[in-house]
Order: sequence, then structure tokens, then C-alpha cells
Amino acid sequence: MTLRNAVAALLLIVTAVPAQAQLRVFACEPEWAALVRALVPDAELTTATSHLQDPHYIEARPSLIAAVRRADIAVCTGASLEAGWLPMLLQRASNPDIQAGRPGLFFAADHAQLHAPHDHVDRSMGDVHPEGNPHVHLSPDQLPEIARALAKRLGEIEPERAVAIQGRYIRWRGDWNGLRAEWRARAEALRGQSVVVQHSNFGYLLRWLGVETAADLEPKPGLPPSASHLSQLLANPDLEDASAILIASYQDSQPAEWLADRTGLPVVVVPGTVTGEAPTETLGGLISEIMRQVELAVTGASDGGV
Repeated sequence: MTLRNAVAALLLIVTAVPAQAQLRVFACEPEWAALVRALVPDAELTTATSHLQDPHYIEARPSLIAAVRRADIAVCTGASLEAGWLPMLLQRASNPDIQAGRPGLFFAADHAQLHAPHDHVDRSMGDVHPEGNPHVHLSPDQLPEIARALAKRLGEIEPERAVAIQGRYIRWRGDWNGLRAEWRARAEALRGQSVVVQHSNFGYLLRWLGVETAADLEPKPGLPPSASHLSQLLANPDLEDASAILIASYQDSQPAEWLADRTGLPVVVVPGTVTGEAPTETLGGLISEIMRQVELAVTGASDGGV
């Protein structure tokens, strides 16, 4: 049976299943809300953060506490990304189904191989995650495994929907494989290029594309760019080979613009996660758009443009 026929058969089964109450999902970050929506389109979703917010620093607002309290599952990144606010949220919500070790708390990082783990971490190193880089939602090769695990967990929580969820996962996986093949072809033109970044938001995608990190605007992870650090970057010989300065839309653009004024490098501002608007309302669309923006910057640099 072909993949298309298998999906069609599963969807036919779905139509015979009686309507169920909406699955209530609390997503810590927009990327996981988008993935849940692909698997359970009619889920009632609450998202704690947006593409204009730093997910490290979120206030445990009463509205979020209420959303966790009534949720069937919370889908978060883990790897200490939400360490500053999620534990307090879970404690105040007092939802017995959404606690550490319970099926109602899903951490995407538990189903990925994280880059740059640390055996020892202290505050002198900045905001370093001992488990590794948590921004795994931009890893083209690891997203399918996270989606597979999430589909399985959602099916366990809602067993009457398990067949439907699995069918949507199979369809999502087929679409993702097609996008990944397209990205691989496009990546050939980017391989060997380098960019300046701020934080490790795009680390997984850049590594997958073969794009090097020339420098980081942050003096240490999580610390805002300082005047002294930016001045020191001007002496970094790796800047000569950089094609652009890449930052996320929630980050302050002033440090990037300061360096751009002195180096002639273009500043590329892209969402660090999915948004509510095309073309970045899905994870596939987000990666495609980040690639497009980097491609434009690289082309401009190679043509002598700014």
C-alpha cells in the first residue's frame, strides 16, 4: 500500500469516529502549537509565548495558570528553556495530569539529540543549558522524530483519536520529507558561507545548511550585547568572510545595526519561531522563509551589495 493510500484509508476510518470533546492543549512556544495543530486541527490551543517574545523570560500570568489548569496536555521544549517560569506555572495550576513524569507533560527535547551539552554549568558561563541547545524546532532532521513522539503521546491521551492522529502524522511526515529534499538542494549554494548571530536560536538550521557562525553578538549566552564586546568583534578576522548578521525578530536590532554600520554587512531579521501569518505560520514555512532571507543576503554579499 502506498503512503497516499494508507493516509486515505486512515482518514476514512476517522470519518466513522463519533465527534469528541476538543482536546485542550497548552503550548509553551508557538512551534509546538503549530505542530499540535497539524496533528489535531480542532484542538483548543493556548500558547504562552509569541515570535515577538524571548521564551526564556515569560511571566506566569493568571490567564496562563488557568489554561494549564484546564489543559489535557502541555507541550513544551524542555532542556531548561522554560526553567525560569514553567515550574511556577505548573505549581500554581495544580493540574495533576500535567506534572513531571506524567503523560500530560511533553518535552520535545526529550526526543532529540541536542547540540553542545555541558557536564558542568555555572553562572559565569552565562545562560547555558546543561542539556544542550534547546532550540531544536529548527532541526530539519530531528523534527520528524519529535512529531512522531508527540503524535504517539497525543494518541495515548486521546485513544479514540489515535488512528486519526497517526494518519495526520503520516501525511505531515510525507510533506516534511518533500520540503527537506527541497531544502537540501537549496543548501548547496549556502554551504561554506558564514553569518554573525545573536544567541544560538538558529544553530541547528545553520549547522544543517553548512553555514558557519562567524561571531556572536552576545558576550556570553543570554547576556545582552555590550559596547565593549561589539568593539572587540570589529577585530575578529572571521567577520571578513561573513555574509550577514542574522537575528530573531524578538531581539533588539540596535547591536546588529551598530555592527552593520561598521562592517557593511546586511542585517537579516527573521522570526525565531512560527507566526500567525503566511509564509511562517508552519514550521516548514518558517524554515523555508529563513533560508530565503539568508539566500538573499548571501547573494547580495557575493554581488558586492549591502
